[in-house]
Amino acid sequence: MINSKRLLGDLKRLLNRLKDDLRRYHAASAGRGVVQAEWHEAFEAKRTAETFETFFDTALDQAGVHWILGAVFVRDNGLVERPILSGPGERLELARERQQAWFRVRPHDSDAEYLLATFSEVARLPGLSGLFDPAHNPLFRLPLSGDGAMELIGFFRQLVPEALIHDSIDPDWSTRWLGDLYQDLSVEARKRYALLQTPDFVETYILDRTLEPAIREFGHEQLRMIDPACGSGHFLLGGFERLLREWLRHAPDMPPAAQAQRALDGVAGVDLNPFAVEISRFRLLLAALRATGETRLSASPDFRFHLAGGDSLLHGRHFARHELGGGPEGFRRVLRHHYAAEDTADLDRILGRQYHAVVGNPPYITPKDPAMRDAYREIYPSCHMKYGFGVPFTERFFDLAQTRTREQAAGYVGLIAANSFMKREFGAKLIQNVLPRLDLTHVVDCSGAYIPGHGTPTAILFGRNRAPVGRLVRTVRGIRSESGTPENPALGKVWLAIVAQTDLEHSNSEFISSEDTPREALAKHPWNMGGGGAADVQDVIEEDLAVLATLASEVGITAVTGSDEAFTFTSRRDAERLGLRRLKAFMVGEEVRDYRMMAPRWAVWPHDDEFHVIPLSRIPEVVHHLWPLRASISQRKRFGTLMLERGLKWFEFQELTRQNSVHPSR
Repeated sequence: MINSKRLLGDLKRLLNRLKDDLRRYHAASAGRGVVQAEWHEAFEAKRTAETFETFFDTALDQAGVHWILGAVFVRDNGLVERPILSGPGERLELARERQQAWFRVRPHDSDAEYLLATFSEVARLPGLSGLFDPAHNPLFRLPLSGDGAMELIGFFRQLVPEALIHDSIDPDWSTRWLGDLYQDLSVEARKRYALLQTPDFVETYILDRTLEPAIREFGHEQLRMIDPACGSGHFLLGGFERLLREWLRHAPDMPPAAQAQRALDGVAGVDLNPFAVEISRFRLLLAALRATGETRLSASPDFRFHLAGGDSLLHGRHFARHELGGGPEGFRRVLRHHYAAEDTADLDRILGRQYHAVVGNPPYITPKDPAMRDAYREIYPSCHMKYGFGVPFTERFFDLAQTRTREQAAGYVGLIAANSFMKREFGAKLIQNVLPRLDLTHVVDCSGAYIPGHGTPTAILFGRNRAPVGRLVRTVRGIRSESGTPENPALGKVWLAIVAQTDLEHSNSEFISSEDTPREALAKHPWNMGGGGAADVQDVIEEDLAVLATLASEVGITAVTGSDEAFTFTSRRDAERLGLRRLKAFMVGEEVRDYRMMAPRWAVWPHDDEFHVIPLSRIPEVVHHLWPLRASISQRKRFGTLMLERGLKWFEFQELTRQNSVHPSR
C-alpha cells in the first residue's frame, strides 16, 4: 500500500537533487537554448517581465516535477501486465530484466534514454498519450543526465530489507494522494501557482448548488461543466461521478465504456500549471477505467478528455466583451502568445464555448509577473490596484457560464475565493461595477469555518450569468469562528451550520446567521459580512459619523523605501544616536486601527518638502549613514525593475506619492 506521507517527503528531497542534476546538465545545453528562445519570445510579446534566469529556474523545476510524475505514472500499480519500472516481489526482477534487455540492444545509451523510451511506449497505451506528449511535456526538452535518471529509477526500487520502501500497489486505485503530491511536491510551484486542494466537503457543497440544479434544468445528455482553475481535478472528478450516475440511471443498457465517455464529455478543465493538468487527466482516466470494470490499461478504451494546460484568464473567447482593448504591439501580442506547455488547439476549443455549470477554487495570491498583471487589467474591468486573482477569476467564471437569451437559460456559477475583495480597496470595482450586472444569488462567509489548508479567510459565491433576478441575495454571515481544530473538518460546527442554514430564509445560530440582503446593499464597497445584526449596527453608526472616504481626497501608500532596515527606526532617539537629524515621522498602515494611531516611526529623509530628492552634498549625515549600504540598496526593485533603471538615485526612497500626503511639508 502507498504511504503517501512518507512518499511525499522522500520525493521532495529527490526533486531537489534532480533539479541540481538538471541545472548542471543544462548549464550550456541545447535545452537551455530552447528555453531561452521561448523566454525571449514571451518577453518580446510582453507575456512576461521575468529575467531569463528566473524563467529558466522555473523551467528546471517544472521539468524535475514532470520527471518524477512520469515515474509515478509508470510505477507498478497493477494497471499493466508486465512491470515497467518497479514492483513488489518478483515483479521487481521482471522490471530489471526489461531494462537489461533494452540495454543489450542499445549498450551506449544511458538510463535517461531508457526512461524517455519507456515514457514514449507508455504513451501508446489507450488514454495515456496526453500524459507524455513531447510537444507539451517539459521533460522531453530538459532531460535528466544518465546519473540523474539512474537515481530516479533507483528511488522506486529501494528495498528495506527485502520489501519495497514505496510499494505502489493500491487495489482501491485511490488518487487523493496524487492531489497531495501536486500541492506539496515543489515549494517553488506551490508559491508560484498557489497550489491548494479543495476539500471534498467544500466541493460537495458547491456542486450540490451548481451542477445538480444544472442537471435538472438542462439534462445530463447535454450538460457541460468546467473548472477554469482545475488544479489536481477534485471538481472534475466530482462532476464526472455525478454525471456517470445519471447515465447509469437513465441509460442502463448503454455499454459501460460509452457511459464513462459521455460523463467525461460533460467535464472540462484548464490550469496554468501543466503538471496539475497531467494529474487531473490521470485521475479521470482511472475513474473512467474503474467504471468500465477493466483492470488493465491495455484493455482500456481510448478515452477522450477535455483538459488543457494554459491561462484561462488570457486565452479563449471572452463572451462579455466583443472587442478587447490594446494595440497590436502590446496587449494583442500577449493574446496571441502561447508557451510550449500550453495546448493551443485544446485551449481554443475548451475556452471557445460556454458551460451550464462553472465551478472552482481560483488562486488566493496576487499576480506576480507585472506583464501579466497589466494584461489582465486590459481584459477585466474588475482588476483594480493590487488585486488578487479571485477578482478576475470571478468575472471569468461568470463569463464562461452560459449567457441567458431567449433561446437558452443562464448557466450556474459557484466558486470559493479569498474574501479580501470584500473589505480591501482592490475589490471595489468588482463589487460596484461588475457583480451588480449579474445575478448573484448567494454570498457565504466561510471565514469562521475550518477548511484544511485554507489559512486565508474565504467566501463562496453562487450566481447565474444573467441580469439580476429579484431584489434579494441570500447571505450567510459569520458570528463566531471554530473554537479549535475539528478532528473531521467536514463535521466542524461552523461548517455544519453553513450547510444547515444556507437554504433557510431567516436563521440564526451560535455560529452564523442567514438572511436575504437587498441587492443594492451589496453594490456598495466594502461588504460587512458580520452576522447576528453586526452589519445593521455598522449602518446605524455610519448614519451619524462620516466615513474616511468623505474626508480624504486620496487614501493609500505615501512612501515605499524598498529597504526599511536601512531607512527606518522605531524611535527618533535611535536615529539621532547615529547622528541623523534629517528625519521624517511616518505611520505604518496596519498600525492605524480603531480610530487611533500608535506611536510614529522615523525614517531617514533624503527629500525636500515637495518630495524632490536633495543632492548628496547638502545631506552629509544621510550619506554617512547610507554609504556602507550602497551596494544592497542600489539593487532595490519595483515590479521587477531596478530603481536605478527607472532614473532614481541610489539613496532616495523607492516610491513617493505626494497626493496621498495631506501635509507633505510636515
